[in-house]
Amino acid sequence: MLGRHDQATTVIEVGKAMRNIIKGSIISLALVGLMACGKSEQGQQKQQEATPAVLTAPTDGNEQSWKLYIAGVVKQNMKGVRNSPYLYYLPPATVEDFEDQYARQLDNVSGVIARTVQPGNMLAFGSPEAGRMADLVVDAFAMADPGSFKGVKVLVIGKAEDNERIKEAIAPSDAEYIFVEMN
Repeated sequence: MLGRHDQATTVIEVGKAMRNIIKGSIISLALVGLMACGKSEQGQQKQQEATPAVLTAPTDGNEQSWKLYIAGVVKQNMKGVRNSPYLYYLPPATVEDFEDQYARQLDNVSGVIARTVQPGNMLAFGSPEAGRMADLVVDAFAMADPGSFKGVKVLVIGKAEDNERIKEAIAPSDAEYIFVEMN
């Protein structure tokens, strides 16, 4: 038989054990609640990723705004691309050396087209000067060998009136052509 002191010690130990069980239960319930919140947030995030934001082309002529816009459009079209995309940009025609920049960019892109690009890559083109960028793409792809861009994405951000001529210039290369109309 237990003495009074032993009984008191046993009651205290049982009480501590019960408190630990209750604390453990409360912590477990809190963790389950947090996990459920996390799943809800993950579901919302997946839903947001499934419906990409509609991006609007900058109208202020700010080059940094344009570069961020192009990067955003490219990011929305990266499915199947395994490497960093090649981004090509022309500044506004009001830039003092625009024609020189145009010529250098045309030379650069023509060289890339002539060497071809491995499947799983993307070439992306955008500019506030959509018509001139369309000219550049058409001229550069005149150097592409038939079928040489199979498995490569070519994304062009431009105006609707340029879409057909760009599409026709790229078609022989077998690139996957993506046209994003400037909003």
